[in-house]
Amino acid sequence: MNVLDAIKNRREITNFKDEPIQSDLLEAIVDAAYLAPSGNNLPSKDIIVVTEKEKLQVLAKTTPFMKWLEQAPAAIVITGRPDVSKYWLQDASIAAAFAWLETVEADIGAAFGAVYHAQDQQESEKRESHVKQNLDIPNDRKVVAVLGLGYPDQEPKPKKYLPKDELVHYNQFQS
Repeated sequence: MNVLDAIKNRREITNFKDEPIQSDLLEAIVDAAYLAPSGNNLPSKDIIVVTEKEKLQVLAKTTPFMKWLEQAPAAIVITGRPDVSKYWLQDASIAAAFAWLETVEADIGAAFGAVYHAQDQQESEKRESHVKQNLDIPNDRKVVAVLGLGYPDQEPKPKKYLPKDELVHYNQFQS
């Protein structure tokens, strides 16, 4: 599958089959996150792979919007390191996107659980602390997201997008 097809076929999967992910497929997803580019090629992200059911159930309590993680057979937690690079948030976000595209290639479903909250420091601290405490993540890391992974138990319909001409501008912004 080419990359544009993977982007078009990507869905938010929140219902998973009760089936472990093949280790080679899980490792390919991890590799996609690991190989994602980073600003100035600095090591500003960490990737934590979680497959223990008890830990997944605890991570599902990070926010009220991540209950689907209880069903997931695996998750990837992506952190950023502000002490290493001013681009830590972009680096971690790109790693999550690359991992998600690899899930599409591998016929695995993924859901994005946002942890870092740029507009609400208190909420972000609450979410991040929960994940850090339960996965022994050092305090110098910012927990950006948790990607829940598993074989899809359903195929959601594509989301409707705004018209392309409302969002894409050529050579200059046009209103």
